[in-house]
Amino acid sequence: MNLTDLNKLINSELTTKIKNTNIENNELSIDVKVENLYQVILFLKTDEKCKFKQLIDIAAADYPDEEYRFEICYLFLSHENNLRIKIIINFNLDEKIPSITKLYPSANWMEREVFDMYGIKFKNHPDLRRILTDYGFDGHPLRKDFPLTGFNEVRYSEKDKKVIYEKVKLEQDYRKFDFDSPWEGTKYIDEIKNKGKQDG
Repeated sequence: MNLTDLNKLINSELTTKIKNTNIENNELSIDVKVENLYQVILFLKTDEKCKFKQLIDIAAADYPDEEYRFEICYLFLSHENNLRIKIIINFNLDEKIPSITKLYPSANWMEREVFDMYGIKFKNHPDLRRILTDYGFDGHPLRKDFPLTGFNEVRYSEKDKKVIYEKVKLEQDYRKFDFDSPWEGTKYIDEIKNKGKQDG
């Protein structure tokens, strides 16, 4: 089976469950509605012609200005057909995504990572909790509205003899960072150098 045949099969078998399909870069992409995600993936894994038995990855993206803010992309591989397929869903934060851990146990940690980084929730996940950030971490680091410095910083306190969390405090110099080329340096460094030359 090749990609064209696979595309025809999917469009004939899953007509009502998919939005559209597209072949690009030797890979078939399928846009699916959230409510049809589980049935589409179940078909792709169990159908005798498809046999997409390996989940490669689950990746998410945040598009705050789009109608549907979040996108999740599922990547699958069929060893027998030597084909790759990509399933894409678009949705807003209030929607819960069906977990595919019963179909692919490896999805467990992947879904937890997406939850941790983006705050996207998965229905019927056996253990949906943070996996990359610390307990009590505030926010979701890969969202576009998450500050680059974070909300808290962690340091070891000699006085308290333990690790403590504090609100992020930026030095004045860093607040004025002008994003010039690292070879040219920032304006405040140039000002200090020029002041030193004038004093000398």
